[in-house]
Amino acid sequence: MMEKLIAWVEIPALDFDRAVSFYNSVLKLELKKQDFGTEKMACFPTDEGAISFAPGFNPSENGLLVSFTAPDTINETVSRIEKLGGRTIIPRTKIEAEGMDYFAVCIDSEGNKIGLYGK
Repeated sequence: MMEKLIAWVEIPALDFDRAVSFYNSVLKLELKKQDFGTEKMACFPTDEGAISFAPGFNPSENGLLVSFTAPDTINETVSRIEKLGGRTIIPRTKIEAEGMDYFAVCIDSEGNKIGLYGK
């Protein structure tokens, strides 16, 4: 059996510092910036991915959806997203499958579509 199916996710950023600040504030993290010359990364503390700046790696709200566990309630997390320049596409919505919580879909500071999961 696999440990986890998704090994790594990179979220593209046009303004690296703004994106790192956005995710630090929204997810209540302290991502550490790493500079590799033409590429920059700020890895998530769970070793599942990073905010990434690299030539030709551009944000999109029409591509892959990465969902994060809200560090508090979804509404509180969405509020931080909106205060930091993001916007809500789908507000907090109940997942209709038995035993499931809620989700929301937002646009981050860079223009990427991201999901939230939780209460």
